[in-house]
Amino acid sequence: MKDFFLSDCPHFENKVIISSFVVTSKQVKPKKSGEPYLALTLADRCGQIEAKMWDNVGDALDAFEQDDFLKVKGLLNRYKNRFQITIHKLRRLADSEVDFADYLPKTSKNIDELWQTLCEFVCSFEDLHLRALVQAFMDDPEIAAAYRSAPAAKSLHHAYIGGLLDHVVSLFRSCDLVCRNYPQINRDLLLTGAFLHDIGKIHELAYTRSFSYTSRGQLLGHMVIELEMLQAKIASIPGFPDEIKTLLEHLIISHHGQYEFGSPKLPMFPEALMLHYLDDLDSKMESMRAHFQREAETDSNWTSYNASLGRVLLNTAKFLKKQPPAAAAAAASAAESASIETPAEPVAASPQGDKVS
Repeated sequence: MKDFFLSDCPHFENKVIISSFVVTSKQVKPKKSGEPYLALTLADRCGQIEAKMWDNVGDALDAFEQDDFLKVKGLLNRYKNRFQITIHKLRRLADSEVDFADYLPKTSKNIDELWQTLCEFVCSFEDLHLRALVQAFMDDPEIAAAYRSAPAAKSLHHAYIGGLLDHVVSLFRSCDLVCRNYPQINRDLLLTGAFLHDIGKIHELAYTRSFSYTSRGQLLGHMVIELEMLQAKIASIPGFPDEIKTLLEHLIISHHGQYEFGSPKLPMFPEALMLHYLDDLDSKMESMRAHFQREAETDSNWTSYNASLGRVLLNTAKFLKKQPPAAAAAAASAAESASIETPAEPVAASPQGDKVS
């Protein structure tokens, strides 16, 4: 088992570490001199980190590929407030040398309890056709096993083992709650849409070594896969209404909400619109939570740039946290002293980190 995980980075800043990672991205780039260097993204179950190898690159270029496991020796430091590794040495590891559980992030929640929560919601359906449909998916051993394990996305939100189930249970709870304020909503239809909206991720994503797209997922996308899965299950349920089938298909293809986000149709009835907004909300809340967790050890109230949300984020828990009286008194005393002393001449800081030559 690994003895260093990426969650340990704050305790090893500016130190040389030796640890193993899975390669989630590998790029060969040119230095200013024209010589190549390696730009990698490495991962373990606690997250991802950027890594650069500047020297002795020739021997390493063909020694490994994306999704391989590496043992790495390198300097851990910060660049633009994010940890990175400058690699000194690396070695490809055989599968027999690693414990796969060390490299894929996993939900901290109990999978059996999440699945049971889903079952309880489905048992509350009044529409027998929709209940039979969802139950048919949940009773399929292959689908159930994958649904319990799959991430909800490659990287943007709920990107961990069990993420799909975690996301859908959270979405069920939100849908159930919001339905109480809008009695015109067909609750069973909305919850069925929530169950189906990302079920194609079990075939779109590969998640045995790192999170990536399968060839089928890359070529078709999860919505097309979901329509195929829906058609197959409905065919096994006698007398399933065509009208409900059409509504479910629309819930699937419209849940991204906008053409530019990959929806071939905009949401055109209340349940479809609600599914889109609640799905989007749950995804964004998880993206924020995960970002705050990754940067929990930093002193700043503000995070680094969140690419999926297109902004930096304010951690309100840090922002509103009151200083202990002793710390507040010390800070006040320091401020008072600073106001009567002659300020020292500033010294220019030397940059460190992402050199290219």
